[in-house]
Amino acid sequence: MIQTVQSADGTTIAYELAGSGPALILVGGALNNRHSAASLVPLLADAFTVVSYDRRGRGDSTNTPPYAVDREVEDLQALAAAADGPVHLYGHSSGGILSLEAAAVGIRVGKVAVYEPPYLTGGGDDWQAFVDKVRSLADSGRGSEAVEAFFRHAGAGFDPGMTRAPWWPALVSLAHTLPYDLTLSADGGVPADRFAGIAAPVLALHGGSSDSWAAAAATAVAAAVQDGRKNVIDGQAHAVAPDAVAPVLLEFFR
Repeated sequence: MIQTVQSADGTTIAYELAGSGPALILVGGALNNRHSAASLVPLLADAFTVVSYDRRGRGDSTNTPPYAVDREVEDLQALAAAADGPVHLYGHSSGGILSLEAAAVGIRVGKVAVYEPPYLTGGGDDWQAFVDKVRSLADSGRGSEAVEAFFRHAGAGFDPGMTRAPWWPALVSLAHTLPYDLTLSADGGVPADRFAGIAAPVLALHGGSSDSWAAAAATAVAAAVQDGRKNVIDGQAHAVAPDAVAPVLLEFFR
């Protein structure tokens, strides 16, 4: 059943609950909505009340421009306030960055796990040119081109045949939120000074088959926080399999 909370700026955030136990909020990355982790939810629901939500501008959540990272942090604060006691956070990709930003401003979190937050991915003029290109395409209504540009730059691989796949329109419908995720990545560096205030235990994960930036990002995150650790999930890449990451999350959050 869909439930909603109101964020500080009046944005409606839609979410669903599954299972029982301490609250564990799943924070999705680029082009994800609350359904993207549907295969992971039942693997965690025996131990936790799993909260799957639509980030602002996605699915059944509303949107209030202009975008700012602080507004997305307030969305998480509203979700956490609706839970009973401190919440755990698991963020995938840019959702990992958002989870860390939330912990840095003092949301009541128990533990935070992040999988391949996209830091240390180059930065510099090339990065800014990429961000500007995606934002321009998305803002001008050329969503399909924005998603293609994102895939090509992110190293996810792009085949023109993807645009004819039944799931492509769903990605294009979220293209306007790509600049949000790119804003979260900022200049590609881990904000160590800000994250030094995170006291909650943090587990930074990466896949053994991922590109080298993923391990570097996980290492930098674990070093930046007060109680950080890093782990690798062998055989996995950025699109980590639910049955591969779930046991790691269960062990950490328990």
